[in-house]
Amino acid sequence: MNILILGSGGREHSLAWAIKQNPKCDRLIVAPGNAGIAQLAECADLDILDGAAVVAFCEANAVDFVVVGPEAPLAAGVADMTRAAGLLTFGPSAEAAQLEASKRFTKEVCDACNAPTAAWARFDKAEPAKGYIRAQGAPIVVKADGLAAGKGVIVAMTEAEALAAIDDMFGGEFGAAGAEVVIEEFMAGEEASFFVLTDGETVLPIGTAQDHKRAFDGDEGPNTGGMGAYCPAPVLTMAIQRQALDEIVKPTVAEMTRRGMPYRGVLYAGLMIENGRARLVEYNARFGDPECQVMMMRLGAQALDLLLACAEGRLAEAQVNWATDHALTVVMAAKGYPGSYAKGSVIGGLETLPETSSQMVFHAGTAERDGKIVANGGRVLNVTARGATLAEARDRAYAMVEAIDWPEGFCRKDIGWRAL
Repeated sequence: MNILILGSGGREHSLAWAIKQNPKCDRLIVAPGNAGIAQLAECADLDILDGAAVVAFCEANAVDFVVVGPEAPLAAGVADMTRAAGLLTFGPSAEAAQLEASKRFTKEVCDACNAPTAAWARFDKAEPAKGYIRAQGAPIVVKADGLAAGKGVIVAMTEAEALAAIDDMFGGEFGAAGAEVVIEEFMAGEEASFFVLTDGETVLPIGTAQDHKRAFDGDEGPNTGGMGAYCPAPVLTMAIQRQALDEIVKPTVAEMTRRGMPYRGVLYAGLMIENGRARLVEYNARFGDPECQVMMMRLGAQALDLLLACAEGRLAEAQVNWATDHALTVVMAAKGYPGSYAKGSVIGGLETLPETSSQMVFHAGTAERDGKIVANGGRVLNVTARGATLAEARDRAYAMVEAIDWPEGFCRKDIGWRAL
């Protein structure tokens, strides 16, 4: 079959890598892709937020299956348009993708189905929001209601920090995403990610992972889109997974169906675990990045079969065959990220690294210029390895990091430290 993946990051490189291994895949196109993706698939210059353009491209290229990678085209309704055109599509509708695109919407759904989550309030003006913060005290969490590329969440440990976050959000730092804010109770505990596929009826758990949001070692510095991840996440025991499924995920899926907006795709639940129980931090309507990279390393070719079963409404007959090993990825980012950073620096040493089922460098923000790989974003590479133990996966990944010649980049040296 001919398959189109929408996106250009490390998540999409890992999806392409896994899908390409499946014999069902005849032709693989990624739009717009990146320099690493171009080594295993065709890259297409396509505006992935323009649903009509995506549909026209699919028709011109006899595409059989569309996989939507990032959240922005989902929120823009691209999956709705491809489905309406009769194209088999993996990814939720724009209505269902509100579970990521609107913090307020998610909180209302949780309240309706009694899913355990943090106490919350929403505001569309700064002064009432500040009054609420002063009444509640710190620590407290301030979130831009809309999509902010993983950066619109401020975990404020002081009241002053929370008030400054309100000024930033209503001052336009996150654009339209910050026109409304949701303020939440601070939840203590350990955060981890729980991934399921759902076709609107069946819910199939497909894995757990834990990522590292902060920019620097020891979970210091500003929040980022993620500086590394590992899979599985030991903190998500089978008992906690069952509780999360029964009390959070399945009630959410049922409530979405009750509202006439059935959720079909991957649902990524960010969970806070304390005293052996999980509460919902947030939902994402797509695979995590960089969690997808470690999950795809361990799923391999069966990933395509699972995505197809989800898109075709056949999840009840699907099962996940997990390897018994571990995977870990280290994000190499441009110096200055998540603030301002330079583009265009040359990355050397990549050609010496293995590309196997247990060791891969997934490209996130890269381009090719004059035959050289150059940095073209904030998060640039996902250096990923598997091992019989998490420690072995970590050691393999960091050995690969050492072989990369990129003085303009940096990474955390402690990925996996919570589990190790």
